[in-house]
Amino acid sequence: MATSLRCFLRSGKRAGLVAAQRGFSRSSAAAVQVNVRDALNQAMDEELERDERVFLLGEEVAQYDGAYKVSRGLWKKYGDKRIIDTPISEMGFAGIAVGAAMAGLRPICEFMTFNFSMQAIDQVINSAAKTYYMSAGLQPVPIVFRGPNGASAGVAAQHSQCFAAWYAHCPGLKVVSPWNSEDARGLLKSAIRDDNPVVFLENELMYGVPFEMSEESLSKDFTIPIGKAKVERQGAHVTLVSHSRFVGLCLDAAAVLAKEGIDCEVINMRTIRPLDVECIEGSVMKTNHLVTVEGGWPQFGVGAEICARIMEGPAFNYLDSPVTRVTGVDIPMPYAKILEDHSLPQVKDIIFSVKKTLNV
Repeated sequence: MATSLRCFLRSGKRAGLVAAQRGFSRSSAAAVQVNVRDALNQAMDEELERDERVFLLGEEVAQYDGAYKVSRGLWKKYGDKRIIDTPISEMGFAGIAVGAAMAGLRPICEFMTFNFSMQAIDQVINSAAKTYYMSAGLQPVPIVFRGPNGASAGVAAQHSQCFAAWYAHCPGLKVVSPWNSEDARGLLKSAIRDDNPVVFLENELMYGVPFEMSEESLSKDFTIPIGKAKVERQGAHVTLVSHSRFVGLCLDAAAVLAKEGIDCEVINMRTIRPLDVECIEGSVMKTNHLVTVEGGWPQFGVGAEICARIMEGPAFNYLDSPVTRVTGVDIPMPYAKILEDHSLPQVKDIIFSVKKTLNV
């Protein structure tokens, strides 16, 4: 009996030692899948809870939970004073939001899509963006203008524009364009806390896409600094720079090209203004080639600005070939599906441009 007990205890010790050697006790929690819609919702919920000056207004954001359900549950939690349904009058409710920001509140102004922000562009540019300068720094305007930007699917010319270059042209605004759930959550929290007007460009086609998020990125204290890009994939042969949905297409193209021996570095811009030129320059100095990818039109676009900044800076002398731009086609968006597909960058277009740049 005593012998069998000793054998049992020895085997137990061995099992414990094996478990310790395998590091079972040190295993980290699995990453959580969160879609972009829920990441935005969490960010607004936490900031509404954190700061009583924060409120959300826009069309159908309250009782209907938002046209794209980004504000789901917030009206029930915070009530009519913090989550406000507005009439269909962008100029009107954007003006109310700007005035509230001047009075010390921190509004989140949702446009059902940024195509409708043209109705309110005087408030965004002349009232929000310029007031801090025109008041000699005495009157901040802490406001976030957010909503889906760029092309969706089957909504034709008047509902398919990318406003990144439009708003990034204007001094006084910060312009943010997230790609994944981590971007959406961290950048929206930073935008709400910022004392400057921030244009926050989401993408309708990304709302339902899930991404893995770490425990750190789900923390209430997690933010991403505005003005800093992120290298999503390290590479040695060519740099791909993009923002919003097209970062994913760049990663897909890079995976295909890797099978052919072409090593792409992919940069997620995250912020359009201020532009993280240092990140792009550092990558170009390493790879000696640059391809920009965006869904907007080519003339005076985001890629055009990157080209100019590279030409004017130290990275220009490191280029082994001209910079190539992959953009939306220079036409109003067609309604027909096949024409729509040909009007926006596809993975094959990025692959073609990379090979053209590398002369392979």
